[in-house]
Amino acid sequence: MKLNELSYTEGARRERKRLGRGQATGQGKTAGKGHKGQNARSGGGVSIGFEGGQTPLFRRIPKRGFTNINRVDYNVINVEILNRFEEGTHITVETLKAAGLIKQMLDGVKILGNGEITKSLTVSAHKFSKTAVAAIEKAGGKVEVI
Repeated sequence: MKLNELSYTEGARRERKRLGRGQATGQGKTAGKGHKGQNARSGGGVSIGFEGGQTPLFRRIPKRGFTNINRVDYNVINVEILNRFEEGTHITVETLKAAGLIKQMLDGVKILGNGEITKSLTVSAHKFSKTAVAAIEKAGGKVEVI
């Protein structure tokens, strides 16, 4: 098979309707829009969710909760993942990002104490859980809050 031999499968592509090109096409004169009215006009039609003047569904349904504009989102990393670094390494947010442990930077990094750490590391992050601090210090490492 060559590039110049490629073609779409039968029925995969359809030609567009040519509206308003005479009576013989079957879509002439009013171009499938009927006679007059809101939908026949240019720019006519109703907005999304409009129900003919009846209160729309999204306004009838009760609303719950709110969005806290002061919410702080942390990238969460467990202590066991830090075992992949060399003994005595100083781990910062940049180190974690370079290692692919953080995909996008949120408001900060929080280290959680899930798992076990075997290497002595110095870890710098925005927040630590109590179990994470205990696990890192038990392994002979240090914790630095940014």
